[in-house]
Amino acid sequence: MKKIQLGEFEEVVLLTVGVLHGNAYGVTIKYEIEKRLGREVTIGALQVTLRRLESKGFLKSKQGDSTDSRRGRPKLFFEITAYGKKALDYSKETRDELWNALPSLVLKLK
Repeated sequence: MKKIQLGEFEEVVLLTVGVLHGNAYGVTIKYEIEKRLGREVTIGALQVTLRRLESKGFLKSKQGDSTDSRRGRPKLFFEITAYGKKALDYSKETRDELWNALPSLVLKLK
């Protein structure tokens, strides 16, 4: 299997979609990242990343119902695909390997 590489922000977005399982759309994803990481996210950067993850096959989207409060526009909900889960697994395994390879002396640095 080809090794799957995720950028740092891609990984954060993919994990957040998983956290919000069933309620992951642009505004909720943005809010969750900002709340959990204390990091400001622009909606433009988020939308570009969501589309890129979808084009890579890591996410899939589906339209919700139209509402009057959104002037008839439906929300676009995202969910992780099996391939996206593999990408997260690979990312975690890679990071764990690097953490485990750190000499204890480095871990004691202050």
